Amino acid sequence: MLSVKMLKPYYVKEDEKFIRIVLAYQYFSMHIDGKLYQFVPLESREIIIDRKRQKVHNVYDIFVFQRGSKLIYVAITDLLQLGDFLTHLNSIVHPYFRKDMGYEEVSQKEMDNFFHSLERENLKRMIDQALDDGDKDRFKLLTDEWKLMSG
Repeated sequence: MLSVKMLKPYYVKEDEKFIRIVLAYQYFSMHIDGKLYQFVPLESREIIIDRKRQKVHNVYDIFVFQRGSKLIYVAITDLLQLGDFLTHLNSIVHPYFRKDMGYEEVSQKEMDNFFHSLERENLKRMIDQALDDGDKDRFKLLTDEWKLMSG
């Protein structure tokens, strides 16, 4: 089981198309199967958000977490399935989207739409994964959830 203990950017870099959340050792840690692991920048070290679509651009990148000599590799797609990860991520990027919109506050409806779009994208990826794995029960469960979400 995965859960975020801490997620803070080392720094945030922005340009016209993307918001880049750069991560470092002390700023990102996860509980994995009840044990605390620290982020190590061996593979990917940033989360890239597409400003226009307001979605994570580099979903297939891999983050590495370390506890002692043990390394665990976690895809961003897996992290995007965690509610606490999405909450941390939203709190980081929220001020950058406010600047894009040209006014101080983003409405609750806009925030809800952003979260809903993230949830839909995650559900699509989970359905694709169930198909790839040949897991008919999980596929049925997820497609039923998709119908509820879309209906």
